[in-house]
Amino acid sequence: MKVVRTIQELRDQLHGQNRIAFVPTMGNLHAAHLSLMALAGRHGDPVVASIFVNRLQFGPNEDFDRYPRTLQEDIDKLQRQNRVYALFAPDEREMYPEPQSYRVSPPTDLGDILEGEFRPGFFIGVTTVVLKLFACVQPRVAVFGKKDYQQWMIVRAMCRQFQLPTEIVPHETVRDPDGLALSSRNRFLSDKERREAPHLYRVLVGLRQRLLEGERDLARVQDACTAELVGSGWQPDYIAIRRQSDLKTPTPQQVEQGEPLVALAAAKLGATRLIDNVEI
Repeated sequence: MKVVRTIQELRDQLHGQNRIAFVPTMGNLHAAHLSLMALAGRHGDPVVASIFVNRLQFGPNEDFDRYPRTLQEDIDKLQRQNRVYALFAPDEREMYPEPQSYRVSPPTDLGDILEGEFRPGFFIGVTTVVLKLFACVQPRVAVFGKKDYQQWMIVRAMCRQFQLPTEIVPHETVRDPDGLALSSRNRFLSDKERREAPHLYRVLVGLRQRLLEGERDLARVQDACTAELVGSGWQPDYIAIRRQSDLKTPTPQQVEQGEPLVALAAAKLGATRLIDNVEI
């Protein structure tokens, strides 16, 4: 595996390649990331990964400085997996050479709800850096995990809006055996919090079951699930039932007619903020 630090070196390594499969990450790689690499290998060749902790998608009171940076461990994991041809690991100056960077804003009806409401500017950071990375790598396909459901939808919509020749391939959420979605932030959980953390997924599974059994009062279901988390020591930002197609709130008629839905949640457990979702 080649580790490259500059855009020019990356382009030199990839010159003439037209089936590139790309997996952008912020590092601190775990089994879910490696699973993304494996899926990328089934959709293209060569596989390129990136590691870049993007300051632009962190708010002023978020955990940018605390976010785990484990580059050498990540390189070792990728080399053992033997699937990735090149790892692009730029520094901030390489990705943002100008003091005032151009920024890409997703439409407000998709970017300012849910995560966008509770993390203002987050998706501007995501779309800006992803567009930059796509310009550097020029992939035919890129793989994104569905744990970050809204992010996946926004990146896919960005490719359509800018007519980018990159197909966005989703990967199902990878979980520990107890149901907790894998995340780099899980390492911040205490032992007690780690035992409680799968409760978020169980609440969403219970929500899905209530809808499948005929419950149609979405507000009542959301409120009940929120209360259950609060009663277990969580601080929920939201539990929301939305349409899979556009993340808008479904009408009662759409629910009755079997509109594909997704339940999304974000909540703090101690100092650690976790997100998850289930499709319905």
